[in-house]
Amino acid sequence: MLICVIRGQHVFYLWQPYSSMTKKLTLGKNERLKSRKLIEQLFSEGKKFVIHPYRVFYILEKKEQPQLQFGVGVSSRNFKKAVDRNRVKRLVKESYRLQKNQLQDKIKNEQCQLNIFVIYTAKELPDYTTTFETMTKVLDKLIVILGEKK
Repeated sequence: MLICVIRGQHVFYLWQPYSSMTKKLTLGKNERLKSRKLIEQLFSEGKKFVIHPYRVFYILEKKEQPQLQFGVGVSSRNFKKAVDRNRVKRLVKESYRLQKNQLQDKIKNEQCQLNIFVIYTAKELPDYTTTFETMTKVLDKLIVILGEKK
């Protein structure tokens, strides 16, 4: 891959090798759970489990097109300021984004669709390390659940 960098009057061309083996650590538009209809279905028909401070709702369906969608919610009752709610959501999304690849591979192997919605239930602002460690536990539990659904 050729990258062009312009600094003032100088143009630099940098060659950066692109490896198809590297996984993209993104949370794209089609990976976000945004449909109100799907979210309502998730809360009414979905299954749930709790790993403190998260309450996790999920629906697992067999589909030909494997898909993983993720959403986050934080209560305005626990966090009055939108700045705090957005910070918690940003931390949860970031910790999910960095660890989702193992779950994504499992879903591709099983040929199923998984919709996940995580609600943060604690009343204090989390730090990144605890958020990351707890999200690891949540994703591990989801992988175990996928393994049992065979």
